[in-house]
Amino acid sequence: MKLNRFTNLLVIGLIVTVAATGCKKKTGFVTPLPANMGGGGVVKDPRPEPAPPLGTDPITKGTGNEIKSGDIKDMDGVKQNAFGKHEGWPEDRAILESSKVYFAFDSASVRPGEASKLTAVVDYLKANADKAVKVEGHCDERGTEAYNLSLGDRRSVSLREELIKLGIDPTRVDTITFGEARPASTGHDEAAWKLNRRGEFIVLSPPK
Repeated sequence: MKLNRFTNLLVIGLIVTVAATGCKKKTGFVTPLPANMGGGGVVKDPRPEPAPPLGTDPITKGTGNEIKSGDIKDMDGVKQNAFGKHEGWPEDRAILESSKVYFAFDSASVRPGEASKLTAVVDYLKANADKAVKVEGHCDERGTEAYNLSLGDRRSVSLREELIKLGIDPTRVDTITFGEARPASTGHDEAAWKLNRRGEFIVLSPPK
């Protein structure tokens, strides 16, 4: 009887041992890293990062956001009003070359000493009713590109408004800004900068 009890205990012990061996704790499941995560384990957002906002201009303290939403930016500058029927009209830069208007630093106001140049432009347009004019706005190199495009816009529009006040039909005057992209002088001092802060008048003739 004792032998049978000992045998039973031994069998039970073996069963418990085998069961414990077969029920070892499983390790946790590790999700494999995606192929584009690399060694750092950080998934890169596939969406492009948004463009940072334009910062404050260090020279003029402007935001650089003054260009109107309707502007058309291309390799020829930023057109500020529709060219309409003047698109493709031949240009002549020489006729009103002496009528360039020069501006003070960071200003789009026409100075009294430059007013006579506008009179010359008006006289020409009144004597040549079939022609139109394109007003270009330019800046010196100081300031951000975006701000200077905006400042060039304000200069060209300011000159356009002066021509309108002097009796020129608005439909005969186009404006465009080049900002700092087309300097008249490539120097880096005030002598050069004052030549670059300008507005130019380009005569447009109807195609033949």
